[in-house]
Amino acid sequence: KWKSLYQIQGERKRIMRETCSKYKSNNRRIITPYHVSRIFVEDKYRVLYCEVPKAGCSNWKRVLMVLNGLASSTKDIQHNTVHYGNYLKRLDGFDHKGIYHRLSTYTKMLFIREPFEKLVSAFRDKFEHPNNYYHPVFGKAIIARYRVNATKEALRTGSGVKFKEFIQYLLDVHRPVGMDIHWDHVNRLCSPCLIDYDFVGKFESMEEDANFFLHLIGAPQNLTFPKFKDRHSNEERTTTKITQQYFAQLSPSQRQQSYDFYYMDYLMFNYSKP
Repeated sequence: KWKSLYQIQGERKRIMRETCSKYKSNNRRIITPYHVSRIFVEDKYRVLYCEVPKAGCSNWKRVLMVLNGLASSTKDIQHNTVHYGNYLKRLDGFDHKGIYHRLSTYTKMLFIREPFEKLVSAFRDKFEHPNNYYHPVFGKAIIARYRVNATKEALRTGSGVKFKEFIQYLLDVHRPVGMDIHWDHVNRLCSPCLIDYDFVGKFESMEEDANFFLHLIGAPQNLTFPKFKDRHSNEERTTTKITQQYFAQLSPSQRQQSYDFYYMDYLMFNYSKP
């Protein structure tokens, strides 16, 4: 079993490196704190984890907290503790020497997810539920820019953004509000062409990949990757089928442009075109 998982890792890293050398000329660029700002540090087991939202990141942070001795079990850690507790250090919090030391000696890993599924998952989470950040900041701007005859109420609250409007915002070169980590490219969040990741996991094979990774770093035997869904746990996870239902609302050219938008992520992580 381990042997086939080692082979899968080798293949994923090979595709990632080949894509980088084909499309990117930044192999010799200096790594700055900006490039490592999404990377969480676990010093005890010497792990660097690049956070990709909507690809199991809440549960990964729970695992890192347990490895670090900050909690005895992943079940004990609330969502807000994970995201707003600031218990985990980030790599950009260290000085130049500290950053380079960790990059060269720690096990660097990231977990990714099929780009369209990740996008729909983020949309459902941020726009289909009450949210006192995404509705006023993104929702208002999106409705004001893309909805014809928007009601005063919609403009005031920013609630009720439609998926088609969200995609218009995403594909607009003159976006009314900036990018957000929940729908940015993995390529931009984790700089895989600058940072040579040791382990590339996939959300689609999360349990197997995660427990293989824990085995590789010598984690305690009783620590397994948690299976629970962190937010809106009574709601079905975003699946391929659900993703297709959302993308069915778009025109063929919007679908193609969305694919082009995530083209590097599709290529680099070997996901087939939907």
